[in-house]
Amino acid sequence: MKTIIRSIATAVSCALLLGACSQPKQLESQTGKPVRIILVGDSTMATKSGYGDALCARFKPELTCLNLAKGGRSSGSYRAEGSWDVVQKLMTGNAQFSQTLVLIQFGHNDQPGKPGRSTDLATEFPVNMAGYVNDVQAAGAQAVLVTPLTRRSFKGTQLQNDLRPWAEASIKVAANKHVPMIDLNAISYSAVQTMGEAEADTLAMAPPPSPAALPAEAGDLAKTERAGAAKSAFDRTHLGSKGAAHFSAMVLKELLLVAPNLQAHVNAGNR
Repeated sequence: MKTIIRSIATAVSCALLLGACSQPKQLESQTGKPVRIILVGDSTMATKSGYGDALCARFKPELTCLNLAKGGRSSGSYRAEGSWDVVQKLMTGNAQFSQTLVLIQFGHNDQPGKPGRSTDLATEFPVNMAGYVNDVQAAGAQAVLVTPLTRRSFKGTQLQNDLRPWAEASIKVAANKHVPMIDLNAISYSAVQTMGEAEADTLAMAPPPSPAALPAEAGDLAKTERAGAAKSAFDRTHLGSKGAAHFSAMVLKELLLVAPNLQAHVNAGNR
């Protein structure tokens, strides 16, 4: 009798444990559908010059992560040139995935002074960002707006942040559309201000030249980035491998706050 009672108790405990702990994995295996993340943005997110590839590398292979960010693009030119059409075609296959998250980050090239790329902060940029959200939602995916990564240009000991108005505009769009947002501008600004100029310069694509050879506008993307690709020389906008690792860890931490279910898909060393 005692043996029977113990067996029943064990069975009940296992059933409760499975119900509490194993149900999500069981449902995932039943659907057989992976999770997908699509990255949309400019050079600070793009391959070779941004943090996007490093972010994708932080996930297990079972999660599909596509970095479709492109250097020199703004919220207007990314759509105008047809890059957004590629994303929309991909989203027609959302049924293959249990979840598709589209991270959207613009602002650097929306600023004045970039012919063919600049957008008006009041009348165009917010409309463009809202349009991306509308398209993502219409496709049955989840939009996550990301404010622009800070530049690393100091005046004395004070880090400059001329991108903050575009960050604030993105935040307003996210609030109006009731979608998650990551204020990367604020958290990256705080981190870079804390580390100081010398340490921040080690996050660039190349070591800094001598002070005499460094132009004052080294952090100004309007003067250092041509449309389509990042420069290979030192500047205070784009990222080398150290910078990509640093800021991708930052984005991952924030992304897990808005999409905690992704935790199961993160590589063990990145948790």
